[in-house]
Amino acid sequence: MAGVPTREVRDLLRRRREQIAQRWADEPLFRAVFTVSRDEAVEAGKAVVDALAQVADAARVEDPDAAGFTAVREQLARMGAARSRSGLSTAQVSSELAALRPPVENLLVADLPEDTPAEHVRDCVTTLSVLMGTLRVVVMQTALSEGQALIDRQRLQLLEVATPVIKLWDGIVAVPLIGTLDSARSQVVMETLLESIVEQQARYAILDITGVPTVDSLVAQHLMKTVAAARLMGAECIVSGIRPAIAQTMVHLGLDLGTVVTRASLADALGYVLHQLGVGIVTPGTNGAVAR
Repeated sequence: MAGVPTREVRDLLRRRREQIAQRWADEPLFRAVFTVSRDEAVEAGKAVVDALAQVADAARVEDPDAAGFTAVREQLARMGAARSRSGLSTAQVSSELAALRPPVENLLVADLPEDTPAEHVRDCVTTLSVLMGTLRVVVMQTALSEGQALIDRQRLQLLEVATPVIKLWDGIVAVPLIGTLDSARSQVVMETLLESIVEQQARYAILDITGVPTVDSLVAQHLMKTVAAARLMGAECIVSGIRPAIAQTMVHLGLDLGTVVTRASLADALGYVLHQLGVGIVTPGTNGAVAR
């Protein structure tokens, strides 16, 4: 008597675990990812077979969030990401995943009794197809999620690299900003500057925005918050290089700049700070120190 299709698939996966893993080890997806030894590919295949059997046992063959996938999700993500890094497109990775189904289907059909009704055979094959399709979805979702996480990490690293904090003098740090500022980068500026104030025990911080063409209202508020945060950390923050367009934005926003020290250029800001520290600046051709 024919059983429930999901049960038939589950039993096949458990019964033919070794054979399925051996056949998968020769497929491009496993062979190209697990290059140290074939045994490594076989063991990885067994783990995936176990996961599929658990999903079938729970009768959740259509659910990518089924608990059975949890144990192998990280492994599947690494496999998908590895193939993507090797130059394969998403469609090609998906095709390699689809190639895992025929070996299992052949074993399933061969294991069913000869007198099994054709309708039941179709139901079992369909159930297996759905389960393997769900596996493809899990791999692609996880790989895409891992890829997006990598992009986010690289983007943050680029923001940090693009936001250097320079020690100009004992107790003086500066952040020369170049390019477009958005909310994310403004947040990085604040965090990086505050960390440097603590590390360098800086009394003065210069925020130079000469290289920033324009800012929107939200970024302008971020800059003001950075100045306020630096003050709370015990450092005076000087803003230099404010362009006319940025100045107009700040005025239109009604931002209170009365307590913010501003200078036309980074050189003027450094001169102001050195004067505050009692350090004289001697200009060539003069007989004394010139305070900016």
